[in-house]
Amino acid sequence: MLVVMKRGASRREIRDVEQEIKDLGYKSHPIIGVERTVIGAIGDERGKTRLQSLELSAGVERVIPILKPYKLAGVELHKEKSRIAIGAGRKVVFGGRKIPVIAGPCCVEGLDQILTIAKAVKKAGAVALRGGAYKPRTSPYSFQGLEGEGLELLSRAREATGLPVVTEVMKETVLDLVVDHADMIQIGARNMQNFDLLKAVGQIRKPVMLKRGLANTIREWLMSAEYIMSQGNMQVVLCERGIRTFETQTRNTLDLNAIAVLKRETHLPVVVDPSHGTGYSEYVEDMALAAVAAGADGLMVEVHHDPHEAWSDGSQSLTPEQFARMIKRVRKVARAVGRDV
Repeated sequence: MLVVMKRGASRREIRDVEQEIKDLGYKSHPIIGVERTVIGAIGDERGKTRLQSLELSAGVERVIPILKPYKLAGVELHKEKSRIAIGAGRKVVFGGRKIPVIAGPCCVEGLDQILTIAKAVKKAGAVALRGGAYKPRTSPYSFQGLEGEGLELLSRAREATGLPVVTEVMKETVLDLVVDHADMIQIGARNMQNFDLLKAVGQIRKPVMLKRGLANTIREWLMSAEYIMSQGNMQVVLCERGIRTFETQTRNTLDLNAIAVLKRETHLPVVVDPSHGTGYSEYVEDMALAAVAAGADGLMVEVHHDPHEAWSDGSQSLTPEQFARMIKRVRKVARAVGRDV
């Protein structure tokens, strides 16, 4: 519910209403405007009739329902677009005019590999480094990642290049370890509806990149974001990485429609991953250009210095040279739509 305060409501009246909301078992989310304050009351929908009684409280003009099921991720409660910053000095910002590009290998294979790629992508224009230390794989016999060692190597790459690190967490038992090494926590597609993990990530105070599940609707995706935000962590960035359809010419179908829909449904920034979205390196650049033209707030691209020898996802990885060329073309498209890279 939205509790709309009267114009000129006093600070005490606002504090009293917030306390009433808490006493009813809800969380309050005040939005301080120039002319009036609006307070969001978030919690169990079964008790919403009790919230209606707040219209009798001093300073309250009216109480109105939030129509969308995603209360915190939606635009009814949060009109302004969110900006999520990561890294030292919080200089990498998702949701602003500049479009950050995250790049790196699918998985960390060793120190020389991650340093070589990190330095190459930074030179080309990437502002954050991706790399998997824990890898969810379809086959139990495939490489599962270097785990703790991989996290240490990512930290060393950050020290060498200054690039903030984005890496995936797969289970609650290693969350604290991942948090110690990452600048942004990634929730992968297979874990988008791992609700216990989402709630655990919601209790940390570090930015989260939430990837869309390969068979999930936009509404389900936003409800997963709601799980994180309902625990207090509002630093969520959404990542479209392709969905499973009947098409077999590509690994997945990159849903560029989602960008346009999300721009109207949520205040959260939207990043696009054309590497997983297509599954083939020859299509990555074209889809990156299309994503920027459609309004993406960031790109995540897999890069490997020797894709043929990559331990995972080599077929969708660009070489550093291909990545550098892509960045040059992406910058032109960004300028054409009033953005920067």
